[in-house]
Amino acid sequence: MLPQNSGRFVSRLTRETLALVLAGGRGTRLKQLTAWRAKPAVPFGGKFRIIDFPLSNCLNSGIRRVGVVTQYKAHSLIRHIQLGWGFLRGESGEFVELLPAQQRIETSWYAGTADAVLQNLDIIRSHNPTYVLILAGDHVYKMDYGTMLAEHVEQDADITVGCIEVPIEDASAFGVMTMNEDRRIVKFEEKPSDPSPMPGKPGHALASMGIYVFRTEVLFEELLRDQAETSSSHDFGKDIIPGMLSRRRIIGFPFRNPVTDGQAYWRDVGTVDSLWEANLELIGVSPVLNLYDKEWPIWTYQEQVPPAKFVFDDPNRRGAAVNSMVAGGCIVSGAQLTRSMLFSRVRIHSYSDIQDSVIHPDVEVGRNCTIRKALIDRGCIIPPGTRIGINPEEDRARFHVSEKGVVLVTPEMLGQDYPHVS
Repeated sequence: MLPQNSGRFVSRLTRETLALVLAGGRGTRLKQLTAWRAKPAVPFGGKFRIIDFPLSNCLNSGIRRVGVVTQYKAHSLIRHIQLGWGFLRGESGEFVELLPAQQRIETSWYAGTADAVLQNLDIIRSHNPTYVLILAGDHVYKMDYGTMLAEHVEQDADITVGCIEVPIEDASAFGVMTMNEDRRIVKFEEKPSDPSPMPGKPGHALASMGIYVFRTEVLFEELLRDQAETSSSHDFGKDIIPGMLSRRRIIGFPFRNPVTDGQAYWRDVGTVDSLWEANLELIGVSPVLNLYDKEWPIWTYQEQVPPAKFVFDDPNRRGAAVNSMVAGGCIVSGAQLTRSMLFSRVRIHSYSDIQDSVIHPDVEVGRNCTIRKALIDRGCIIPPGTRIGINPEEDRARFHVSEKGVVLVTPEMLGQDYPHVS
């Protein structure tokens, strides 16, 4: 039995592991939200960014050697990591290291997820890990990676793939796998048009979470083998894992929460609708993702801002928030906020009424505005009297309206400059 600490597998396995967070994706399904930032840098949960979740999972799991692989429009992501994740002690062998695309091996940028790791083989070798944990930087969840590492060793696996049950109608967006009774993966298809259902569960499929544990020597061998394949797209889901099925022992690891969490929670917040929904789930009385959990905290850059303030108490001019989350630095001045989330330093002026909306940092909403079911990006200045989410035809003429009717508003749509820090 591996040693445990407070119910977690914090052991030599975690100390001998290097985590690589793949954070270079553009996230085109998030539309204009990723026009100036990478998907992992998108704000989430009132004060965090998406990448804070896999990084916090590493820290809470006892994995203190982490490389963040960046590429697409990475300035805000790099700045966030420098500001919020520079507290680990390098002299103790702990770090969150930025790995921007530098064309170290090829004269091109990263061609796929596997190529992004391949082009950093020299850095991986310099850290000499026994295991390499590869993570997607754009999912929201809590997970103890120590238990997955322990299972990887116990099963004597070459690679272990984190997996989760998803509705069959959603499975085409993921890698879909089939396991035998020993949890060995016998089939893997990346984003299939006709996903294979789970045995005995026709309404569900087993999806990859984009989480992989490799024995380091196996990772090197497979990446170099893939590099020689001219027809490969150099992607873990499309090429590496399917190509390994007949040659390697690949084990599926069903998603488990940390011991402090009772229900399963994992979100691929890759669309405007899913991002909006996941944010507003947090305002529930007992949300599945508990941000108030002291045993599994989510770490981030702590901005120095004053407490949120609600002012005026006149009958028709009352600053109030109901069933909402409001971050520090916000001022709700004689306005009404219902079932909504405000990130840092948002100001709502008098007589405005906001419902079912997510508002990113540094937004100012003028007087007499009505906003419904909206996602408003950082730095927007909403003119007085603006109506959003009331008339779909007017919204489509000015903004982006999602399949489920969420209105995405960015500064550029309002004819304003995008903020320097995104």
